[in-house]
Amino acid sequence: MINVSIYEDNQRLSDLLMLLLENTDGFQVVGIHTDCTLVVEDMAKESPDVIVMDIDMPNSNGIEGVLAVKKVSPNTKVLMHTVFNDERLFECLRRGADGYILKKDSSTMLVGGIRDLMNGGAPMSPEIAAMVLKAFHQPVKDEYNLTKREIEILESLTNGNSYKMIASECFISIDTVRRHLQNIYLKLQVQSAPEAVAKAIRERLVK
Repeated sequence: MINVSIYEDNQRLSDLLMLLLENTDGFQVVGIHTDCTLVVEDMAKESPDVIVMDIDMPNSNGIEGVLAVKKVSPNTKVLMHTVFNDERLFECLRRGADGYILKKDSSTMLVGGIRDLMNGGAPMSPEIAAMVLKAFHQPVKDEYNLTKREIEILESLTNGNSYKMIASECFISIDTVRRHLQNIYLKLQVQSAPEAVAKAIRERLVK
């Protein structure tokens, strides 16, 4: 069972999200909130595996919320769920967001996106993935001494692919993907996939 908390100030939308998830096998909504003011306390009560997080909320918004979540519980997955397709994407990734889905894609991507998160992926709406790619279509830097294979895997991770998808795309095993990612994290001096994605975007490490 995947336990999900929802942060969304539009009650109609939060009700629809709850209906979608509660009627899907393997999902349980453990909390619905209209802002992130008490997100740390909420997490302690609800123990969510995944938080579906809007950005534009009153009092304490989703950008503040994802940072608060990751400070106290780095392993809790945060899926941004928003209408914004602008620079707020990169701010959320820098603060530790694990995925970024536009609200217009909810019906087709939300359930699969949450499952991808639980399998180590970083789901993104196609429009967002295109923005990410465009943001670092610059010559690859080699200051971290990434190998060609490591760059290939980092790019696939940045595209939102799960470990299983990366393994299939690169014709290697999932264990080999994990070993490559451990080397990537060591070279980039990061601790997780979201940090690696954020650094790749910020420093244009992938073409």
